[in-house]
Amino acid sequence: MATVKKSAAKSAFKPTEHVVYPAHGVGQVTAIEKTEFGGEPIELIVVTFAKDKMTLRVPVGKAESVGMRKLAEPATMTRALEVVTGRARIKRTMWSRRAQEYEAKINSGDLIAISEVVRDLYRADSQPEQSYSERQLYEAALDRMAREIAAINKTDEQEAIKVIEAQLAKAPKRPVKGAEDEDDGDDVQEQEKAA
Repeated sequence: MATVKKSAAKSAFKPTEHVVYPAHGVGQVTAIEKTEFGGEPIELIVVTFAKDKMTLRVPVGKAESVGMRKLAEPATMTRALEVVTGRARIKRTMWSRRAQEYEAKINSGDLIAISEVVRDLYRADSQPEQSYSERQLYEAALDRMAREIAAINKTDEQEAIKVIEAQLAKAPKRPVKGAEDEDDGDDVQEQEKAA
């Protein structure tokens, strides 16, 4: 019966392959180790995050349930870049609640959700300054997005950031006044306020 479990838990990840671990972003599989835990044999996927100087060992059987995945397909990357060119959608809720939602999106490992955070928190030089916490979340989302795009395109992070920033520059300009209280993208609400 132990052999059935062992064959069923075959790793879908290969050494040298880049993967996305939701809470940490893009890492590289360096090995598949076999070890023993509690007297039972177990296979571990060893993932290294060079930028963070961290190594993670994920049991093969748990990789899917923790959300570890292969890099996004080029079509998904293209869609994520299209998302950042869209109009920012900022809800009219307290910042603490929005910050939690942004954090959850960043840690989801979903490239599209991360690109939404980049879009929503981006500020051009001509726009009001961001708060410290906004800037931290923006940089975390930009970093996660850039790492995955760099791995997909086989370039470095600086090139990926240039690609993302070029897309952000194409986005509709935000109003300068009341940056913290921006509408959720619904022009009808804005017209009703003016009336």
